[in-house]
Amino acid sequence: MRTNTTLVINPKGGSGKTTVATNLASYFAANGTATAVMDYDPQGSTMNWLRVRPMHARKIHGANAAPQKTGLRTLGMHVPAGTQQLIIDAPAGASGLALQEMLSRAHCILIPVAPSAIDIHATANFIRDLLLTGKIRANNIRLGVVANRVRKANPVYQPLERFLNALNLPLLARVSDSEVFVTAAEAGVGIFEMDFAVSATERGQFLPVAEWVEQLPAAPATRPVPLVATASRSGLRVVGTSTSSQPGFR
Repeated sequence: MRTNTTLVINPKGGSGKTTVATNLASYFAANGTATAVMDYDPQGSTMNWLRVRPMHARKIHGANAAPQKTGLRTLGMHVPAGTQQLIIDAPAGASGLALQEMLSRAHCILIPVAPSAIDIHATANFIRDLLLTGKIRANNIRLGVVANRVRKANPVYQPLERFLNALNLPLLARVSDSEVFVTAAEAGVGIFEMDFAVSATERGQFLPVAEWVEQLPAAPATRPVPLVATASRSGLRVVGTSTSSQPGFR
């Protein structure tokens, strides 16, 4: 059985990557799926979350891929045979060989983005750079965006939605800036492992993300797609098109 690998990444810190990674992992584990997380971040937030995880909770294997002083990173990166879902928590500012290594593992990419104009423009440029590498198309990697830490009124996301629509990429969910996520993280669990009455709203917000990750990718189709995406002060725009084989983004 193939391990489905999801890379959670954004070049900006504070976008909520670990929140998305841990809740996605706990969703799969709670449903009896053999799950592992791989933490590339030197801060080790995901690994710390696993350390406080209750004994009675479903097991999630932790693989530490962060740079080590000993140079024995490969040993900590082991993922058990039979793992069905692997979630990679990327560090902020990932680039170069580390980024290429993570992309080589990924079957789908989740990009959480915080509700600020600066974060949204940085995310747009990052998506542009990912698409221009050609690895996304060549490896049929699905890519989706999660609006994270959303407050009640966030019109700031409208330019991002137009940008994503132009690229035929999905804005999967709007996840609220809720204390329930903080409480879950402090307890080493995810919202899907909390009492339903406490976490019902947050579950409903996050479920489309988990369901999208579970989907099998569609067969590649040939269609015109924008190649160059730019972020400007006046808004986000797409420049230029090309006909090529693209992954079945949903």
